[in-house]
Amino acid sequence: MIPFLQNLVDAVSLGSIYALVALGIGLLFGILRLINFAHGDFITVGAYALIVPSADVTARLLIGGWPWPVMIPTICLIVIVAALLTDALVFRPLRRASPPSLMIASFAVSYIIQNGVLMAYGARPKAVDLWSGANSQILIGELRVPMLQLVTLVVTLMLMGGLTLFLKKTPYGIQMRAAAEDFRMAQYLGVRGNLVIGLAFAISGVLAGVVSLLTTTQSGSLSHTMGVPLALFAFVAVVVGGMGSLVGAVVGGFTIGLIVTMLQAYLPPDLRAFRDAFAFAFVILVLLVRPSGLVPARSAIERV
Repeated sequence: MIPFLQNLVDAVSLGSIYALVALGIGLLFGILRLINFAHGDFITVGAYALIVPSADVTARLLIGGWPWPVMIPTICLIVIVAALLTDALVFRPLRRASPPSLMIASFAVSYIIQNGVLMAYGARPKAVDLWSGANSQILIGELRVPMLQLVTLVVTLMLMGGLTLFLKKTPYGIQMRAAAEDFRMAQYLGVRGNLVIGLAFAISGVLAGVVSLLTTTQSGSLSHTMGVPLALFAFVAVVVGGMGSLVGAVVGGFTIGLIVTMLQAYLPPDLRAFRDAFAFAFVILVLLVRPSGLVPARSAIERV
């Protein structure tokens, strides 16, 4: 029973990361119909902003050496600026482009960011010691829970709660929800499209900045492609949860985290190298049963 509970804690922690990344992707898709694969590279930008630009294997902390009440907002601000610049330079001129064109543009942005990181920091992975004390373990009976996993879950719940309150209780949040329902009609009713989209990019930047800090603390290393697998699994989580549904993105994130962790724990050792193949096969089965996702968006239901 204890090993299962240990795996369940790991699954919830991993699912929290996927849920945060999926929220950032799902928020932009709901308003702009943009599948932003560059979102993972925003995470990379936040992680590399912690260190001094150098080709050395062992990184020297720059912003990462500041006190955490200053460091966290600074990293989030850097990622927000990167996200807003991406919108202003790339996606705003493509407002009337088709969703496939927007997706291809996001791939281009992703490769530009990755190559920019390569030029500034080199190709070798970096070892980073950030908040090493967060990896200490807490004993709950016979269950060992790393402090970082508890922090990850608490931060995820706080961000989800804050985003929910923002979308439901503030004028800008209500405008974002209206734009997600029918962007053209919302514009006719006075919603400023560029402002709403900019807010969506800013919020996705905050989420990416937080994820960059959590993943860097957990892994202790940086790579110029570190955000790519996170974005891939988060995109799958958005599809499984329901395209355009933020609740579905969260549900999908936790579902993918549970599937991946349990497959890693219970597959025979010879098959663990094919864990992701089994995970995506399960995703296909889910979509065959529920093509619109586990929690389809209201607009998707109405179209059907």
